[in-house]
Amino acid sequence: MTPQLTLPAPAKLNLMLHILGRRADGYHELQTLFQFLDHGDELGFAVREDGAIHLHADIPGVPHDSNLIVRAARQLQRESGCPLGADIWLEKRLPMGGGIGGGSSDAATTLLALDRLWQLGWSEDRLAALGLTLGADVPVFVRGHAAFAEGVGEKLVPVEPEEPWYLVVVPQVSVSTAEIFSDPELTRDTPAITVRTVLERGGRNDCQPVVEKRYPVVRNALILLNKFVSARLTGTGGCVFGAFPNKAEADKVAAQLPVSLPAFVAKGSNVSMLHRKLQELS
Repeated sequence: MTPQLTLPAPAKLNLMLHILGRRADGYHELQTLFQFLDHGDELGFAVREDGAIHLHADIPGVPHDSNLIVRAARQLQRESGCPLGADIWLEKRLPMGGGIGGGSSDAATTLLALDRLWQLGWSEDRLAALGLTLGADVPVFVRGHAAFAEGVGEKLVPVEPEEPWYLVVVPQVSVSTAEIFSDPELTRDTPAITVRTVLERGGRNDCQPVVEKRYPVVRNALILLNKFVSARLTGTGGCVFGAFPNKAEADKVAAQLPVSLPAFVAKGSNVSMLHRKLQELS
């Protein structure tokens, strides 16, 4: 069987991440700036008439039914009352536990693809609300535009930051988001700032000191990349990145990294490549 629809699931970067406090429900109030990369996983989809959801991908340590792709498909199926199912193929390029949104992006692509294939006609708002039940980062991928986010990451204001080229270094470690957010040393009292201030002056990643302390391999990657460019952690890590004015300069630094430290170069994009592809198809 071959896919009827093939779509990308782009990576994202958190250009800054401030943690303002912890809520009564245990989640954290934050402010962050999301931008997409023209680099990501690729998913293929085909409709099944029997209602089954089958993901044709074996991801070590992730049982089929726990995969966010499968959970997203089943949630959409349940909430829409759709009797159709899907075969789904995944070409995994984004690292797990990297802070670049792999699982959340896969889930968002699944929602948008199946809404289209099952001809549900759901609005972006409705799909984003469903996405939030799967993970705080899913709505920004559903909406597909660079955004300043508040709350747990679900209150999104579209923004237009510069679109540089990025070198993203991928330390060989999977960082647990829950572990970082529960660390007693995590800064949880950063004062709120405006989106205008963020776009003019940037910000820091409050998770970075905790991740550096817990994961020396991430700290070493930051030290190394900082020799060439201002390096930062994305999300709760472990990927670290630096911005460059063009691809050639990013490639030049990438070529100087040790073989033991995988990396990729990708263009920053304010409109996700998923949404550009959907626009082409419509």
